[in-house]
Order: sequence, then C-alpha cells, then structure tokens
Amino acid sequence: MIEILSSTLRLATPLIFAAMGGFLCERSGIATICLEGVLLTSAWAGATVTYYTNPYLGVLAAIIVGAMTMALHALLTVKAKADQIISGVAVNLFAAGITPILTKLLFGSSTNTESIPLHARLYSPVLTLLAFLLPFLIHFVTYRTGWGLRLLACGDGPEALKTSGVSPAKVRYWALSIAGAIIGFGGVYLSTAHASQFTRDMTAGRGFIALTALIFGKWRPLPAFIACLFFGFTDALQIQLQSSPLLGNTFPVQALQIFPYLITLLVLVGFIGSAKPPLAIGKVE
Repeated sequence: MIEILSSTLRLATPLIFAAMGGFLCERSGIATICLEGVLLTSAWAGATVTYYTNPYLGVLAAIIVGAMTMALHALLTVKAKADQIISGVAVNLFAAGITPILTKLLFGSSTNTESIPLHARLYSPVLTLLAFLLPFLIHFVTYRTGWGLRLLACGDGPEALKTSGVSPAKVRYWALSIAGAIIGFGGVYLSTAHASQFTRDMTAGRGFIALTALIFGKWRPLPAFIACLFFGFTDALQIQLQSSPLLGNTFPVQALQIFPYLITLLVLVGFIGSAKPPLAIGKVE
C-alpha cells in the first residue's frame, strides 16, 4: 500500500504541473490541447542543460523553453487568431519533431540524450512538494486577487473586460507565458527526476491526461488537483499489477499498460457532458 501511495505521488507530479498550467490558459479563454508539446520541449531542455551544466540551470532552461513553447501557441491564437485546436495540434507536432532533431545534433542519437549522473539529478520530493502546494496557490491567486479576477473575466466575458479598460490579449499573453513556465517544471521533473534522461516522446500522453483532469475538475484548480491524484493512482496501480504473480502472468503487459488511458476515456465520456468550459474558449475575436 505504501509503495502504491509513493508511486501515486510520483506519477501525479507532472500531471499536476501540466493541469495547473492548462487551468491558467483555459481560464483566460484559450484552449490548450498543446500541453503535451510544452511538456515535451521543456523535458528536453531540462535534461540537455542539466547534462551539460547542473540541475539548477536545467530547471531554469525548462521554465524558459516551456514559456517560449506556450508563447508560440499564444502568438498563433491571440495575435494571428488561428483556430485554437489546430494551433495546439501544430505545437504538439512541432515539439514531437524538433526534439529528436536537436537530440540527434547534440548527442548523435534521435531517440535519447545521454544519461544524467545520479549526483546531478533533481531531488524529486522538492518538486513533488511544489506540485502539491501549487493548486492552493493558484486557487488563491485566481479567486482572491485582482489579476485572478481579470483572468476569469477574460475567459468568460472578454468584451466586458475590454470595456473596463483591460486588454484581454495582454491578460492572455501573461496567462499563457506563466502557464508555460509552470508546465516546464513538469517537463524537467519527467526527464531529470522521474527519469535520468530525455527519451523521444517520453511524455506518453501525460499532457492529454492532465487536460482530462482539468475537464474532470470542471476548470477549477483544487478538483483538478484531486483528478490528477486519481490518474496518478491508476498509473501506479497498473505498474503494481504488472508485478502481481496472478495478473502479471495472466494478462499481457500491454493490456495492463492501457489501463490509465482507458480510465481517461471513461472519465471523458462520463463527465464531459456535465462540465461547462469558460465561455470564451475557442472564440476568435
């Protein structure tokens, strides 16, 4: 039981960072199907810079690259007024393509970076603690500060916000940039704390699971946090089942590995109808 709990906390950490970043974006009125791509680029940056320098600069690089990747999405959706879903898919494809190219250039292999020495890896409990405090901080900022109230107004009534003299575009640029930085913590956690190197497509759908957690939480930080813990538990459970003498020898490993994604689909089917997104999501102004 303790092992499952420990695995749940570890596996939920990147989901929490991604979901909280997604919360800021979607509450500002911008759909963020690109969480997967932001996680991927920041994971690459974190692992690469950590390998060549140290983990502190690796974290900084992941934050900057995460913010830059999300800024690309902001540029396409806010400035160029592109369709938000298409922009998100484009960012994901860009991340999936650019990371193996850069890995090939720097490490001679398109599949993975060099392994980070044990002494240079991040101390994961620190990032896990930060992830668990983050939803409460975001809840406070969103519902108890002027900036947070402008964020909510931007997602539900940007025209009303504009009449009060506040630019919705400016709010969205800030929201997406901060969100990208937050997601960067999740990326660097994956490649330097959860693992010891970047591997191609190592996010393995975690960005989409985080988005599902956000929907399941009805675009509120604390319920989304609980949903991330639930999905972390399902992932920890399938790992535990693989080592079970009964199920591990009865079912193919692949059948157990799809368990978290199957739960994700069931949650989407069961709750997407009752969850109401911010009113301005997907609307081009």
